Amino acid sequence: MDRSEFTAEEERLIENEFQALLNDYLHSMHSQRVDLIQSAYELAKQAHNGVRRLSGEPYMMHPLSVARIVVREIGLGSTSICAALLHDVVEDTDYTKEDIERQFGSKIASIVDGLTKLSGGVFADKAMKQAENVRKLVLTMSEDSRVMLVKLADRLHNMRTLAAQRPEKQRKIAAETQYIYAPMAHRLGLFSIKTELEDLSFKYEYPEQYQEIEDQVLAIKSSQRDAFEAFAAPIRRKLDMMGYNYHLYARTKSVYSIYKKMVKKGIPFDQIYDLQAARIVFEPTTELSEKDQCWMIYSAITEIYRPHPERIRDWISMPKANGYEALHVTVMGQNGQWIEVQIRTNRMHELAEHGLAAHWKYKSGERGSGELDKWLQEIKDVLANPDPDAIAFLDTFKLNLFAHEVFVFTPKGDIRTLAQGATVLDLAYQLHTELGEHCIGANVNKSARPLSYILQSGDQVEILTSKKQKPELEWLEIAVTAKAKDAIKKHFKRRGSLLDLLRNPEETKAKIAKIYIKGEDAMGVLMHILKIICEEHKTNMRNLHVTSDGPFFHCEVELVAYKQKVVSQMCMKLRALPRVTAVNIVEIS
Repeated sequence: MDRSEFTAEEERLIENEFQALLNDYLHSMHSQRVDLIQSAYELAKQAHNGVRRLSGEPYMMHPLSVARIVVREIGLGSTSICAALLHDVVEDTDYTKEDIERQFGSKIASIVDGLTKLSGGVFADKAMKQAENVRKLVLTMSEDSRVMLVKLADRLHNMRTLAAQRPEKQRKIAAETQYIYAPMAHRLGLFSIKTELEDLSFKYEYPEQYQEIEDQVLAIKSSQRDAFEAFAAPIRRKLDMMGYNYHLYARTKSVYSIYKKMVKKGIPFDQIYDLQAARIVFEPTTELSEKDQCWMIYSAITEIYRPHPERIRDWISMPKANGYEALHVTVMGQNGQWIEVQIRTNRMHELAEHGLAAHWKYKSGERGSGELDKWLQEIKDVLANPDPDAIAFLDTFKLNLFAHEVFVFTPKGDIRTLAQGATVLDLAYQLHTELGEHCIGANVNKSARPLSYILQSGDQVEILTSKKQKPELEWLEIAVTAKAKDAIKKHFKRRGSLLDLLRNPEETKAKIAKIYIKGEDAMGVLMHILKIICEEHKTNMRNLHVTSDGPFFHCEVELVAYKQKVVSQMCMKLRALPRVTAVNIVEIS
């Protein structure tokens, strides 16, 4: 960072940005503590006086921008705003945590200290170091979730200003953002931030593909707008007749989500027919429940347009693990194309946009984000007795972070949410550790199923147990959730001298495998490679290095597996991919 005196114009720029921050704060629902924010601003301004970013602008513009994201886009209050303003003070200047605590109290000092510990990147040259960095991030988040929320605001502003960095630094930061921060934003319910992080990461990792898709979206924007207005007009008339105060607008698919669909389906841009969705956000009346009113609007819409019978998603009865609530229905528009309509109340919309921060706001009320609470508690449970193998910890954490959810029912009708791909064994451990340790299988929809049976949404599951049953090392290959894997490992740690553990000591250790892949440099090939590694084999990838040599690409992958046969099976699948010409295991250690 460069240091030089600011011009009068730059001083005005800083002051104007601070006034904009205060304006954002004064228009929020939080209790007004302007004096505290003013003090944090003055300290940060003094600490960063004369310091510039790589772009040449005053460094103080960065903490101010982060603070504005914190209040305006995430919805946090004065404590988090002050922490955002001060988040680089301890790391980059002579001020200490104790200085911050004396002036602003222990809460703000604790958040600033957590953010200081998370300074720098997650990615590292060595797999173990990288895993330790992620572990540190999660541990800090578990102590106070506001640390992670401010960190996401910090990462978002850094991504928005990434153009000032060197190309190699841009790619590293973008990959790191796609790897951990975008999924974390999604898991915490910050959908808008997650989408922007994904798009910006894609823009810097694959600039040509990004620009091509963005240009195609802009080219059809006018025709899409006209088509949407024709679709929305009869819905607006119906909602007006029902007397609702509402907002109905089009939500366009992000560039990255379009790219993912093109690769997954193997289709060109002009065959993507769901570029837009309709979203209805309304103020519910007090006479009926939110759920009933959402279904009333659903009925009104399906009187106008024919619904797709298999594409109705009720996230109100069963909210997602990140707290998301809405009713989704896909209907046939006038032009014969399917259009998704998302129905939300104002409260549901705020939860969807502001995630965990809005969840705190409504937590004291009747409804709460129970699944989000459970996920955060599960992370704390895993961290309560952390595995000494940081790579193994990252493996189990990432499985939960990236996972979609399935919903299953107990015999009593209780709903349980698990990560997609979860097995009977995972459910047993979620219900109770002792139930998991003695599980021999389950009756799923009244049919006997083994421990390894992968649960589907809607399954009714009765866990079967035997007092003679005990955990086996192979269960680590069956379990998917962090809670189950952690409980199995704890069982063997408690019995560190047992013959089972002594006979197969290598089975519980993570192995680092390095694989070389060569193929034709064509769109989508890398995505298929990553799908086999990360999704089909659920293997935790540590490092990925790709270079291009004319018509060919060279890919070096470093990943973690518990068994060598898993790596061998994976390589066989990779060799079978079209356009892949060579796959070699370089090293397993």
